[in-house]
Amino acid sequence: MKLAKAPPVVSDINVTPMVDVMLVLLIIFMVITPMLSKGVTVTMVKTHNPIKMQEADKEDAIVVGITRDGKVFLSPGNNLVQPDQLTGKVKDLQTSRTDKTVYLKADARARFAGITDVIDNLRSAQVDQLGLLTEEIKDPKKSSGL
Repeated sequence: MKLAKAPPVVSDINVTPMVDVMLVLLIIFMVITPMLSKGVTVTMVKTHNPIKMQEADKEDAIVVGITRDGKVFLSPGNNLVQPDQLTGKVKDLQTSRTDKTVYLKADARARFAGITDVIDNLRSAQVDQLGLLTEEIKDPKKSSGL
């Protein structure tokens, strides 16, 4: 009577489960990343010559967002605030900062009176550095090299 021989040991790495896990992680990150946008989403004013403000993208930057319907949001934290409460909250956020710049991100269709109220309240909080966030107009003539 002959005993059956065991099959030879396979010493190769099976990468199929690893690829499956990596693809699932990639899909999760692709779905979650757009949700991580900082602050409130507004349609910003478009300009031809914007100035890049990389400091506004920092996690702890003070960003005041004004929506189309006049609601005011204060980041970090993306909290809804009343314009008259903005002075105290911005002062509290600026107490331990060396960079005192406050960034204003207003919807292009927001009422001008609401924006000026917010700026007036920021000036009451002794904000002397105010950055206005805009988007660049994509000029097809410039991109084609003409």
